[in-house]
Amino acid sequence: MTVFESWLGNPNPRADDTDRVRELRALTSRWAGLRTLVTGLGISGFAAADALLEVGAEVVVVDAAAGETQREKARLLEVLGATVLLGPEHVSAPPRPWDGFDLVVTSPGWRPDADLLVGAARAGVPVWGDVELAWRMRPETGAAPWLTLTGTNGKTTVVEMTAEILRAAGLRATSAGNVGTPLVEALRHPHGFEVLAVELSSYQLHWLSTDVESSVRPLASAVLNLAPDHLDWHGSMEAYALAKGRIYQNTEVACVYNVGDPRTEDLVREADVVEGARAIGFTRAVPGLSMLGLVEDVLCDRAFVAERRDNAAELCSLADLRPEGSDDPVAPHTVENVLAAAALARAAGVPQIAVRDGVRAFRPAPHRVATVAAPSAATAQVRWVDDSKATNAHAANASLATFEHVVWIAGGDAKGATFDDLVQAHRDRLRGAVLLGADRALVAEALRRHAPDVPVVEVELPQTAEVGAPLDHALLMDTVVARAAELARPGDTVLLAPACASWDQFRSYGHRGDEFAAAVVRRFPREA
Repeated sequence: MTVFESWLGNPNPRADDTDRVRELRALTSRWAGLRTLVTGLGISGFAAADALLEVGAEVVVVDAAAGETQREKARLLEVLGATVLLGPEHVSAPPRPWDGFDLVVTSPGWRPDADLLVGAARAGVPVWGDVELAWRMRPETGAAPWLTLTGTNGKTTVVEMTAEILRAAGLRATSAGNVGTPLVEALRHPHGFEVLAVELSSYQLHWLSTDVESSVRPLASAVLNLAPDHLDWHGSMEAYALAKGRIYQNTEVACVYNVGDPRTEDLVREADVVEGARAIGFTRAVPGLSMLGLVEDVLCDRAFVAERRDNAAELCSLADLRPEGSDDPVAPHTVENVLAAAALARAAGVPQIAVRDGVRAFRPAPHRVATVAAPSAATAQVRWVDDSKATNAHAANASLATFEHVVWIAGGDAKGATFDDLVQAHRDRLRGAVLLGADRALVAEALRRHAPDVPVVEVELPQTAEVGAPLDHALLMDTVVARAAELARPGDTVLLAPACASWDQFRSYGHRGDEFAAAVVRRFPREA
C-alpha cells in the first residue's frame, strides 16, 4: 500500500476519538481556544486562518515559501494574533509537539505524503481541508444549501453557469470553492447568499473528514467526467476516482452523473447518500427517465417534472448556447456543461425559464474554445481558436471533436500523461500539428505511431540571449502561429488545445492563451 492509498479516506484514528473536534458542527460550536495548525499561506490557507482567528481559535501557520506575498499575509495574520512561520525549515516537523494541537487545516495543494501531514496522521491529529472547515462554520440555522460539482474538465464553466441560472431565478447566489473565492469567505459575505454553487477539486475532496455525519451534505452534487489527471498527486487512477466520488457522499436530493461516462454513474451507485436522493443523468442523446438531454435542437428535462414518464420540459435551444451574433459551432461538451448546470439548478427548484435566461446571460471565462480570428479573406478562410484551458488529453479530446479539420497546436508539461488514445481518436481530422513545450516529444511520438501521414512541426525554444535568459514568449508564439498558418488550408481550424499544462514555459494557461491570441492579432491585425 502506497502512502497515497493509505491516506485515501484521511483515516486518522483521533478524528473519531477527539470529542472537541467532532463537536465542531456549526459557527456556534466551541471554536474559542481550539489549537489549530494551518499548512500553507495561499488563498485558501489565508482565508482559513483568518476565519479561525475570528472565532477565537489559536492559530499557527506554516509555509515553505517566504516571498513578499507570504510576508505580507503573515504580517496581517500576526496583527490578528496568529503565529506565522515561513521557510522550508518549518514544514518538515510541527512547531511544537503534536499533543499541542487539536486540528490541522491543510491547503488543498499539500500532498498527503507531506511530512507534516504524515506526522499528524501518525499522532492521531485530525486533518481537514478548507472545504470541511467551511462546512463546519456554517450558521446553525438558515445556512445556504450547497450545489457541489467536480470533474476532470469543465468544472469552472459549469459552476459559473449554475450560479448564473440561480441568479436568473431571483436567488442570491454565487460560485465558490476551487473557482477562486474560498468557501469560508463566501460564508462571511455581509449580505449572505441563498444558494452556493461549489466547485471542488480532487485535492479538496480528498481532505473531507471521515466523520460522515458531520461532514459536507450537499443539496445536489455532480461529477461531470472522469479521466486520468493529477495522478502524480493521488498516486493512482483508482485513488483519483475515489476522491472525485466523495462529492456524492451525503447528497440530499440529486446525484448528477454523465450518461456518456459510465464511471460517473458507478460512483453514484457506490455513494452513501441521504434516503430519497435520486440519480439524475445528463446526455447529448434523447433523455431517458430521470435524465436531461437533447431532442433535435432542444435541451429538455425528464427528471424534475411531474409525469416524467411521458413528459419533458423544454429548457433552452442550441441557439441559446451561442453568444449573440456568433456563428461558432456549439461544442459537444458545451451541451453537456449546460445540461449538468441545469440539473444542479433544477434540483434547487429553479423554473424552466431561469435555465434559458441564465444560459443566455452566461459568458464563459477566457481561453475556453474562444475564436481569436474568424474565417475571412485575410486569414485565408481559416478559423483560429484558443482553448489553452485544455490542459489534459480529456479536455483536448472535447475540443478537437468540435471541429472537422484541425491544425493542432499542442504540448507543454504532460503531467505523466500519454496521448495515444487522443491521437487515434482524431487522426482523421488532423491537417497537421505544431508542437511546443517540454513534453512535445511525447505528442510527436504518438502522432508518429498513429497518424504517420500528419505533418508535424516541433518548435524549439528560441535562443534569444545567454543561457538562463527569460523565454521570449512573443517570439515563441509568433513562430508557432507562422508554422500553423503554413499547414492550414481554407476551411480549417487552427486550434490551441495543448493537452498539457503550461508551467514549463508560461506562468499559467491564461498566459499561454494570451500570448497565442496576441500572436494571431499580430499576424491578422484587422481580423482578430
